[in-house]
Amino acid sequence: MWWLGVVAAGAGALPPGLTGRRIGVLSGAALFLVAAAVVACARRRRYLALAQGASRAGRHDVLQDRAVSVRAWRRGHRWWLLLAFAAALGSSFALPAAGGMLLAGAGAGLRLKAAWLGRRERAGDALLWVRVDWLGRDGGRPAGKAVRAYRSTGIAAGDAAPGGTRRRTAALV
Repeated sequence: MWWLGVVAAGAGALPPGLTGRRIGVLSGAALFLVAAAVVACARRRRYLALAQGASRAGRHDVLQDRAVSVRAWRRGHRWWLLLAFAAALGSSFALPAAGGMLLAGAGAGLRLKAAWLGRRERAGDALLWVRVDWLGRDGGRPAGKAVRAYRSTGIAAGDAAPGGTRRRTAALV
């Protein structure tokens, strides 16, 4: 969402729009900050409740790499992302760059939420997972109604690192 928003804001800044570029960019900056704050703070209680009730992942739990989860989510929501991108571009004729900055703010808020979850994982010394069978075909929602609890593994499980980043491996010399 971040990159789609940046591209839409850049392309949206080209036409002068009905309100002018200055008003569009300033209102877009305000929308960026509001969207980032709202998305980053939304549903934190639900995430905390799921994290506190996390049980140790068992052998029967199917856990997948976060990169695979992100690809599945993108594939399942590609039409919504395309529609949001088109709406951000279309809104630039009225308010230049504002729609793109709003979309970029939502992407930045998701990144802030991932960083917050990563700090919680480091503090708890455990990675949090969602069972794959609790997610829908479209990638599901990591804190939706279908998710009854998180599963946890040690901090060194697989190639994942806290916050969904990739684990750095030592270079072979």
